[in-house]
Amino acid sequence: MSREPVPGAKGLERLIEALRTLPGVGPRSAQRMAYYLLQHERPGAETLARALADALATVRHCSQCNNFTEEEVCALCRSPRRDRSLLCVVETPGDLAMVEQTSTYSGMYFVLMGRLSPLDGVGPRDIHLDRLVKRAADGSVREVILATNFTVEGEATAHYISELLTGKGLTVTRIARGLPVGGELEHVDSGTLAQAVIERRALESSP
Repeated sequence: MSREPVPGAKGLERLIEALRTLPGVGPRSAQRMAYYLLQHERPGAETLARALADALATVRHCSQCNNFTEEEVCALCRSPRRDRSLLCVVETPGDLAMVEQTSTYSGMYFVLMGRLSPLDGVGPRDIHLDRLVKRAADGSVREVILATNFTVEGEATAHYISELLTGKGLTVTRIARGLPVGGELEHVDSGTLAQAVIERRALESSP
């Protein structure tokens, strides 16, 4: 849907276009947000701008798990209480947070920051699979738990990773299907997710 430009307000136009980069935000929603911030919440808008600028300047990817952090290695990866023989692979930081909320898993993580989706131009390099393989084969990992979502893309990603890890002396498991088909971890209650982690199953490679 096309939107008429706002006459003489290039700054407003840039703000609306910037807001449209947010997921699920279309032209009308972006316009409403921009009007609200400028008319009713200028202090909040300034706080948002400063917080975003600060995050862009300080937040990076953990060199081990690829999650967001402000340090070279995040606090979770530095923790001596984590079981380094277990490596849980998730799609997003939100999925990692959901697994942590179950209180049933005490191992390490690798966050893909996405999932394979050839139609969208997302390939293995885009989700850091080279780093994942290197991490999984570092000698400390014994089991890799694939906790990608039960969507078409998530299942394809899990299968692709299991094939990559075949022959590396690792046990590769998949969280159980207590989760609904097509479901995403971020929207599943912690009890269901906990049971799925506990009842994870081994994956067999293709012949």
